[in-house]
Amino acid sequence: MIALSLAEIAEVVGGQTHDIPDPSVQVTGPVVRDSREVEPGSLFVAFAGERVDGHDFAAQVVGAGAAAVLASRPVGVPAIVVDDVQSALGALARHVVRRLGATLVALTGSAGKTSTKDLIAQVLQRKAPTVFTPGSLNNEIGLPLTALSATEETRFLVLEMGARGIGHIRYLTELTPPKVGLVLNVGSAHIGEFGGREQIAVAKGELVESLPPAEDGGTAILNADDPLVRAMASRTQAKVLLFGECDEADVRAENVRLTDSGQPAFLLRTPSGASEVTMRLYGEHHVSNALAAAAVAHELGMSAEEIATALSEAGSLSRWRMEVTERPDGVTVVNDAYNANPESMRAALRALAAMGKGRRTWAVLGKMAELGDEALAEHDAVGRLAVRLNVSKLVAVGGREASWLQLGAYNEGSWGEESVHVSDAQAAVDLLRSELRPGDVVLVKASRSVGLESVAQALVETGAEGEVSAR
Repeated sequence: MIALSLAEIAEVVGGQTHDIPDPSVQVTGPVVRDSREVEPGSLFVAFAGERVDGHDFAAQVVGAGAAAVLASRPVGVPAIVVDDVQSALGALARHVVRRLGATLVALTGSAGKTSTKDLIAQVLQRKAPTVFTPGSLNNEIGLPLTALSATEETRFLVLEMGARGIGHIRYLTELTPPKVGLVLNVGSAHIGEFGGREQIAVAKGELVESLPPAEDGGTAILNADDPLVRAMASRTQAKVLLFGECDEADVRAENVRLTDSGQPAFLLRTPSGASEVTMRLYGEHHVSNALAAAAVAHELGMSAEEIATALSEAGSLSRWRMEVTERPDGVTVVNDAYNANPESMRAALRALAAMGKGRRTWAVLGKMAELGDEALAEHDAVGRLAVRLNVSKLVAVGGREASWLQLGAYNEGSWGEESVHVSDAQAAVDLLRSELRPGDVVLVKASRSVGLESVAQALVETGAEGEVSAR
């Protein structure tokens, strides 16, 4: 964070100082909510959760070097006490962002947010110091903590914004007002909470509504291939830049293809020129993510050649997202178990099919959460798609939703042992350990709550003798 005195912070957040002998002491370290991340000069934010109360760690963090605690009650050590810690954290982030002078890029979408954010960050880092959301900490706590990690040297601040309802993104943009806003897609993620894709579009479009007008430098970057996203052009006064594979896109991909290993390659065309891209990531769905990142980079002054080079060298920064590991015995494990929705599940299955040409393929799939009334149809459709893509074996893991996956596969023509329903992750591991053969490709994917990453980890750790190499 940029250096601020405790007195300044108290004024910004509307708090009272307690047990602070010298209010001129500055916070020079990171703002953190985890006591294990405290460094000398930190500000520790004490949240009272259902299981753990951060206030109980106040003495510990000050002993470890924290300058003070942001708290909702006096804690017997230097503290700034406020009525609401979350609101105070947001106010502090808003104040720091205003002082930074960095260009703030915000992105949202139903699928691909984290992968695209990681691509944008890796491209922009070629141009200037860049701070970006770690993992998918994209809510009302993670977003301000990311913003507060920026320093005076930061030139680009890339923030992922998630939403579980109307008004969520609007709130986040009030905390950290973006200059460039990117909307990737409108899909089925959380459709059970929103009530329909049209409502999801309303929520995602709050990002472009927050942008400054074009004459003040605001730019909305929209997916030309998604009609609900493209229609958001009418909801903003910012300049509109389109990305996609259609002819109308300002930043587009031509001659899209997959390498023998399933990595996308294409000709990137921007208003400033064209250049070839061959990605290190797996699956054709990353083409759209790469185009989104390219559009942001183009808008911020990078050439087509610079962007193409950065995209070709970019890797996956966030765990359990198409994380590919080659075992010494030739089995390939694809850990995409961080989360799942119908769009990302279809993309992962197509990536599996591309990676597994000429090899035996396994899809170890579990529940897609928060689909509401669409849950049965969407799980059935994914099971059917696995069969249409000639996946060798579907292993559906878990309860009712998993049984719908297996039933869809069965009804599509997957009989005998081509699909199976197992009760839990351990049963899946046991099955795979007994049946995997050298050269097989295994995809593991489900919503985060299912915890299928344990299956992928078990396969990597116990697959064969020798050292495991990840890529």
